[in-house]
Amino acid sequence: MNYTSQIKDQILFLHLEGDLIGETNGLELMELVNDKINSNILHAAIDLSNVRYMNSSGIGVLITLLTKFRNKSGEVVLINPSEQIKKLLIITKLNSIFNIVDNESQAVERLQK
Repeated sequence: MNYTSQIKDQILFLHLEGDLIGETNGLELMELVNDKINSNILHAAIDLSNVRYMNSSGIGVLITLLTKFRNKSGEVVLINPSEQIKKLLIITKLNSIFNIVDNESQAVERLQK
């Protein structure tokens, strides 16, 4: 999996690509998120449109990210998950826990409420 990150409007935008299966990328993401939370960035938007596959470790990464932000009174939204990932979120009932939006502008709107 590859990812890029940027900060816009005090929101951490993560663009993930490939297969979200935990491994070393999960640890890198956690370190990045910890640094941003410590810098008072309390909201994240995770773009899943280019994620092909996600296993239980990948689900664990998303849940851990959500927990980290919510523990600091922040929030996470998922942007445009692919059909495969949408089905997985529904099967695991995570669609009721995560805010899911279609694009970046909706993510900003949801996070700035």
